[in-house]
Amino acid sequence: MKAAVPHCTGLKGALTERLLLPGTLLGTLSLTVYALQCSRRPYKIIYYEIGIIICAALGLLFVVLMPLVGFFFCLCRCCNKCGGEMHQRQKRSGPFLKKCYTISLLVICVFISIGIIYGFAANQYMRTRVEETRKLSDSNFNDLRTLLNVVPGQIDYILDQFTHPKEKAFDDLDNINSLVGDGIYEHLKPKVLPVLKDIKDLAKDMKANRDTLVQVNTVLTDVKHSSAYLRTSLRDVKTSMEQTLTDPQCSFPAVAPTCNSIRKSLSVLDDSANFDHLPSLDGHITQLDGLLQTDLSSLVQKANESLSNIPEEVQNQTRDFITEFKKTLNSIQSDVKNISTKIPIQKTLSSFVRYINNSEDYILHYLPTMEECDSYRWLVCLVVCCLLTLILTFYLLGLLCGTLGYDQNATPTRRGCVSNTGGLLLMVGAGFSFFFSWMAMTTVVLTFVAGGNMEKLVCEPYRNKKLFQVLDTPYLLNEDWKYYLSGLVLNKPDVNLTFEQVYSDCKENKGLYATLKLDHIYNVSEQLNITKHTGDINSNLENMNIRIEDIELLDKTGMKTLMDLRSSGIDDIDYAAYLNATERSPTRVNLISFANDIQRKANQLPSGRLKTSLKSHADTLINIHQNQVIPLQNSMSTMNKQMKTLHYRTSGLKVRVSTTIFFLNSTQDFLTSQLSKIVVEESKQFGSKIISYFEWYLQWVEMTITQQFAACKPAATAVDSAVNVFLCSYIVDPLNLFWFGMGKATMLLLPAVIFAVKLAKYFRRMYSEDVYEDDPVNKAL
Repeated sequence: MKAAVPHCTGLKGALTERLLLPGTLLGTLSLTVYALQCSRRPYKIIYYEIGIIICAALGLLFVVLMPLVGFFFCLCRCCNKCGGEMHQRQKRSGPFLKKCYTISLLVICVFISIGIIYGFAANQYMRTRVEETRKLSDSNFNDLRTLLNVVPGQIDYILDQFTHPKEKAFDDLDNINSLVGDGIYEHLKPKVLPVLKDIKDLAKDMKANRDTLVQVNTVLTDVKHSSAYLRTSLRDVKTSMEQTLTDPQCSFPAVAPTCNSIRKSLSVLDDSANFDHLPSLDGHITQLDGLLQTDLSSLVQKANESLSNIPEEVQNQTRDFITEFKKTLNSIQSDVKNISTKIPIQKTLSSFVRYINNSEDYILHYLPTMEECDSYRWLVCLVVCCLLTLILTFYLLGLLCGTLGYDQNATPTRRGCVSNTGGLLLMVGAGFSFFFSWMAMTTVVLTFVAGGNMEKLVCEPYRNKKLFQVLDTPYLLNEDWKYYLSGLVLNKPDVNLTFEQVYSDCKENKGLYATLKLDHIYNVSEQLNITKHTGDINSNLENMNIRIEDIELLDKTGMKTLMDLRSSGIDDIDYAAYLNATERSPTRVNLISFANDIQRKANQLPSGRLKTSLKSHADTLINIHQNQVIPLQNSMSTMNKQMKTLHYRTSGLKVRVSTTIFFLNSTQDFLTSQLSKIVVEESKQFGSKIISYFEWYLQWVEMTITQQFAACKPAATAVDSAVNVFLCSYIVDPLNLFWFGMGKATMLLLPAVIFAVKLAKYFRRMYSEDVYEDDPVNKAL
């Protein structure tokens, strides 16, 4: 690469130093020209410079020829040549030519006035802006110093934010009972609680079944006694009625059918409800009483308490760990804060501060000189503008006086004083044009060469960033350095750090660290390595040894109780026999209906002892129904309902108890084998959550320092202010406007001189004139 530009290896010393000092326009311009000449495509610059040289040569030719032509023109007129003869030949086209000359000169004067106005405006604008240079410079240097001054504070602020993840970690550590303990509990709850609920429900059902059995057994005893008493009562009524029907009156033909009918119906009073075949439930009750001696509900409650105490147990076991872990976090915070002392930002900042101070001293030293030079420039340009204004004034006054004082009827030798004055003013203007135009053109040439070159070689390349590309040419600014900026800032000239990249990044307000690639000096990513700083956290979290003792859901006694319940045989009770017995009527016939039928038949008999006895027996049956049958029916109904309830609760009891025992064993095996794993998993999740706080923080610190830290937009603004604003907007643009306006005005003096000299013949008083004997011709003139 160095061999590619051998003709450019001599750029050293003062020229390079001037580049580093914003405001040294000569150094910048010189370096830019040299750099562009050393670039790979110099032909466009050469063509442009040839154009500049040609235009400047034409301007210099104007400077030389204009006074020379004026001198010979004066000599020629003094010899009554070149229109110096004070004699005007009268022509018929004279009035038309006068009008053409007048209008042409007036139009040229208008264009000259526009150019002069441009010159005055550009001259004053440039002076005003140069006077504001000190304020612009101070503002940019203050912004740069502010940027550099806040950098240490920004680093401290970024590193101080470690407090936030640390406080979050402290909060989680203080609430480890809920974060870890509740997590363990939530893992176990779906497995354990249903089993415990089933056991608790079995215990409740067992107690309820025992109470129901006791009630059924009590009712069964009452029903047996009541049914036996009912059978006895009905048997006694039947025997008594049979004796009554042996009355001799029943042998009468009229009474015999009724007695026979009643005698036949007495068979329904036999075989009343009998419950003696239903076995007693005392054995089942005794068996349940034995099972209920084991309080399954208490055992379930004990297991629930063991689960509920997991968070508290976690809190107790980690108390010492939390204390040590907090000390570790405080130690890590101290290590993170010490990073600010390791970052060589102060060294880098001191270099920038030195450059800023040197640049400011340089500007403050030469700024008065520049302002003084600018005042001279302003004065020279003002004088040139005033001279052109003076010439324009003579032309305009000449046109005004000549036009207003012109008399068409006056002969050339008899023209008025005003008209003659107008012609003289036009000639004075023409003389001043020859006398002063070379001064104006000299100023135009100088400003054109300076402004045109700076616009093309500095301002335009700066705006399209080609200037940066030229400056970034390897080995251009320093023959020993491949990249000048990286060698200057990082002392590593092989690092690809370019002016264009730095300017673009600062324009986007990126951080200095990423913009200047300071990672080649101090790699924040390595110093803020997450694994490095979280290693201590991980090692401490691994020491968080939480041990949850095996939770026994049901002891051996409770398990034996469940097994005994499964084989208790409660679900094997002959519920059908009990239900069938209790669903039948206590009697074969409705005693009320039967008694009413007896009374109806008795009413058919003649009065006597037979009729009275039958009615008495009917009343007895009604009394039996009221006092024995109805209470028995109620007891049977109650017993039926109780047996249905008991049957519903005990239906599939063996399967239910077997299922509960199976899931109990399965859950107990799960606790035995998986509880420690769940504890470890929750501990890891808790540790991951703690680590995530610091991972997020360290990533944020790395991103902030590498991308957002010390946003360098003020640096790009300072460069823009020095080149785009001060050099281009404050100097080059008004300078180009000045030479454009003044050059146009100066060049228009050539046709103005010609038309002014031609027109002066029609305004001035001639010494002689053409004389014709034909008076009409004279009159016509």
